[in-house]
Amino acid sequence: MTQLQTRPSGEDPEAIDASGASRTWIDRFFDLTGRGTTVAREVRGGITTFVAVAYIILLIPIILSGAKDVTGAAMTVPQLTTAVALSAAITTILMGVVGNAPFALASGLGIAPVVAFQAAPHMTWNQAMGLVVLEGVVIVLFALTGIRQLIMDAIPTPLKHAIGVGIGMFIALIGLVDAGFVGRGEGTVVTLGAGGRLAGWPIVVFCVGLLLMFALFVRRIPGAILIGIVAATALAIVINALVDGVKWPGVVTPELPEKIVSTPDFSLLFDVDLFGGFGAAGVLTATVVLFTLVLSGFFDAMGTILGVGEEARLTDDQGRIRGVGKILTIDGFGAIIGGATGGSANTIVVESAAGVGEGARTGLASLVTGALFAGAMFLTPLAAVVPAQAAAPALVLVGALMMTAARKIEWDDIDLAIPAFLTIALMPFTYSITNGVGAGVIAYTVIKAARGRFDQIHWLLWVISAIFVGYFGIGAIEQLLG
Repeated sequence: MTQLQTRPSGEDPEAIDASGASRTWIDRFFDLTGRGTTVAREVRGGITTFVAVAYIILLIPIILSGAKDVTGAAMTVPQLTTAVALSAAITTILMGVVGNAPFALASGLGIAPVVAFQAAPHMTWNQAMGLVVLEGVVIVLFALTGIRQLIMDAIPTPLKHAIGVGIGMFIALIGLVDAGFVGRGEGTVVTLGAGGRLAGWPIVVFCVGLLLMFALFVRRIPGAILIGIVAATALAIVINALVDGVKWPGVVTPELPEKIVSTPDFSLLFDVDLFGGFGAAGVLTATVVLFTLVLSGFFDAMGTILGVGEEARLTDDQGRIRGVGKILTIDGFGAIIGGATGGSANTIVVESAAGVGEGARTGLASLVTGALFAGAMFLTPLAAVVPAQAAAPALVLVGALMMTAARKIEWDDIDLAIPAFLTIALMPFTYSITNGVGAGVIAYTVIKAARGRFDQIHWLLWVISAIFVGYFGIGAIEQLLG
C-alpha cells in the first residue's frame, strides 16, 4: 500500500492568502482556503489517489471470483468489477460531500478474503453479502454510540498490530498460491511451484510482474501496483498469442477483448440475504465471521484515518482528527453499500496517502477520485483479461507492506509475543483470519490470567474469548447437542 513522502509542515508554497478575495462556492463548501489548498491541487490529489488504488478494481474480482460458495456457485469478473467500482464511487463521493476529507474508500483487501474463504464456504454469496451489510450496520452503531472507544480499549494494541501482520501474510500466501508459485507438495503440505520446481510461462509472468512492481514501488513511482499489473497482463497477452498450448490456471485467459467499453453488469446489485447466513452456517459460525469482518474493517479504518489524517493536517492541537465521527460513520456506510452492491465491504484505503502527498486536503479530492471510480464501471472488459498471475504480485507486495507493523509488537514481552505469534501464524497456516484472531485473543486472556494480571484483561475480552472457545469447539458442541 502506497506510502509517499509528503511536503514538510510549515510554510506552504501554494498556500492561499484569501484576504479581501471573494471565495467561490466550491471554496466555501470544502473550505479550500481554510485548509490552505486550491482546486487544482485537489484535482491533482484526487487523480493520484485513483491511480494508486485503481488496482483494487482488478484485484478484488480476482480474489472473489476464485472462490465458490456453499452451493458451488461463483461470481464472475464482470459482475464483480462493476460492483467494486460502483460501491467505491458511491462511498468515496459520500466521503467527499459529507466527511470533507481526502479519503478514498474501496473494497478492503483484508476483508475480501474473509468473505471469500470464511463466509462463502458456509453460505451462499447473497447470504455472505448480508453479513457484510450487517458489518456496516454494526460499525455505524459503534461510531454513533461510542462503543468503538470501548473496543479500542479492550483489544490490546499488540494484538491489533498482529492482526494486520497476519492478514498481510494470509494475503501474500493467497497471491503465491494463485500464481502457482506455491503448491501442494508430495509428502509435504506445500512446496515450490508444482512438484518442487517452477515451470511454465504463467510463472514467468508472475515473477516478472512481481520484480517490476518491487522496483517501481521502492522508487516511489505513483501507481506502481497498477503499472505492475498492467505490464504483467500485457506480457501475458503477448505470450498467449505467440506460444501455443499455454495453460493459465484460474478463471481468466489473457486475450485482447473484442471491445474496451461495455455496459456495466448490475446483476449483483441488492442481491442480499441479511440473515440467511445465520441459518445456513449456524448462529455461532456466522456470528464469529461477522465479528471478524467488524474487527478487520473497524481497525483497518482507524489506523488509516489516524495515519493519513495526520499527513493531511486534519488533526487538532491534541492530535485528534477533526470530524472523525462523520468519517467513521461514512466508513460504516461504505461496508453497507459494498455488501448491497455485491462487491464486499468498502473501507478507507491507505492509498489515500498518495493523493495527500500530492497536496489533497479536502473532500474535493474524494469527489474527483469517486468520479474516476464511476467511469471505471464501463471498462469491465479490460478487467476480464487480467490473469491471476498478473494480479497476484500485488497481493504479495501488499502483504509485505502489512508485515511492517510487526516492528510495533513488543517481542521481548512473552505475555504479548505468544498471542501475537499465534495470531500471525495461524492465519496463513490455517487459511483463516478468524482462527488467527480467535487464537490470539484466547491466548492473551489465558496468559494474563495465569500470571494473575487480571487488571490487564478488559472485561470484554472474556466475552470475546468465550465466543471463540465456542467457535473452535463447534464440532464438539454439535456432537453434544446431537
